[in-house]
Amino acid sequence: MERKQSVVTPERFAKGMTFEQYVAYVGTAENLKREASQGGARRDWSGYLRQAYDGARLSEAQTAAVKWLAAQPNGPAKILVIAEEWSSDCRRDLPMLARLAEAGGMELRIFRRDGQRFSRSQRPSLAEAPDGNADLMAEFLNEKNGQVWQSIPVAVFYTKRLEYLYHYIEYPAIYHKDRVVGHLRAPRPGESPEETQKRGERAFFDMLDSPFFRVWRCAAVDEMLSALHERLVVGSLAGC
Repeated sequence: MERKQSVVTPERFAKGMTFEQYVAYVGTAENLKREASQGGARRDWSGYLRQAYDGARLSEAQTAAVKWLAAQPNGPAKILVIAEEWSSDCRRDLPMLARLAEAGGMELRIFRRDGQRFSRSQRPSLAEAPDGNADLMAEFLNEKNGQVWQSIPVAVFYTKRLEYLYHYIEYPAIYHKDRVVGHLRAPRPGESPEETQKRGERAFFDMLDSPFFRVWRCAAVDEMLSALHERLVVGSLAGC
């Protein structure tokens, strides 16, 4: 894949947080005073992330696959992640990305997406949000259904020399999130708007506690490993 000049330099990559640093940051007053999704208040997800990491395990096949990939010439050696802990997709994938990096001996660095305010722009810029990482986000926007989104998490894989290999956005292909969540939150006959909101929110969080959340967590890793294998073996990715 041919890519334009990237803002991801060795110096910029090194400024990202390790998984341990990010989890600690999530619980700080500095982070909690920032706007969350749609300008809401943040909650401390650091305990959840630690527990999720403690329980996260790669399968034998996933472990063997990432070790094989990392051992190849110009194989993956660095992972840049753009995330915000208010995102359920980030909470799902970050612990597994940390495990993946460990198993492959890769360097993981995490960057927050926003500054003090939640970014609503379709195409973010540092002029609009100088205290965030809008320039990083602008390189990996999610274009779907004729629109552009600042979808997270973004996980970008690079070689040791910081050569781009592949990036993953938001959720694995088998998780049809918009369709599933849209159905869960859709009005039911006889419900008031308030009842719909409460029931839909409860159904969504019940889903996050279900086994399917763990299924999609594993599927995300499988999707990343398969794409990296294709990139190294074929030299490019389908559609690129």
